[in-house]
Amino acid sequence: MDLKSHVDLNKLPKHIAVIMDGNGRWAKEHGKPRVFGHRNGVTAVRETTEAAAELGVEYLTLYAFSTENWNRPRLEVNALMSLLVETLRNEINTLNENNIRLQAIGDLEKLPPKTHKALLEGIQNTQHNQRMTLVLALNYSAKWDILEATRKISGLVKAGQIDAEHINEELFSASLSTHGIPDPELLIRTSGESRLSNFLLWQIAYSELYFTDIFWPEFNKDAFYRAIIDFQNRERRFGKTSEQLG
Repeated sequence: MDLKSHVDLNKLPKHIAVIMDGNGRWAKEHGKPRVFGHRNGVTAVRETTEAAAELGVEYLTLYAFSTENWNRPRLEVNALMSLLVETLRNEINTLNENNIRLQAIGDLEKLPPKTHKALLEGIQNTQHNQRMTLVLALNYSAKWDILEATRKISGLVKAGQIDAEHINEELFSASLSTHGIPDPELLIRTSGESRLSNFLLWQIAYSELYFTDIFWPEFNKDAFYRAIIDFQNRERRFGKTSEQLG
């Protein structure tokens, strides 16, 4: 079946977020070390990014490394950071050829210097691209994001620039790391896990959640299309009734 032809281009989510999960378990199933899974996961990143851009999705956010991931074995963390540098440098030309802009969210200053440098170079070298924005969530935590926004707003109140009673959802959203990026309409998580893992907790208040048993290294364009088709078959009511929407 040609799944791509079943995607309604008039009902595309503007922003799709993905929790890329299952690299380690996929590697274990193949009798390989976890790093092998991460390396093969790069192919899934490429497939998903290409599929999103080809369809016309405007924003794609990938949960690449959480603040909790620092607790993994040091060897794995070091390998992940090296792989990130390698991937960023290898994929920049492809991003430019496909007119895709790179952005990142998270506590980026705490990334290793080489990783941080490669990330900033990628962001700078693709900043004028307009077809789609690929957002990497690196050293990201939704709780960190919310706390940082709270600190920013508290500083404005303390400085007398705003009154506390003027704090609203719009101001809070504008203070998050995702300011200027629409909230995701669809959140995809691979590998059969059904939790949010501290990812975009404020932003996904009304997102549709899609969970698949597929491990991330095996997630391909058809799997991405299935998620979108499932999303398009749902009724998004935002607190209203079906009759009100009709």
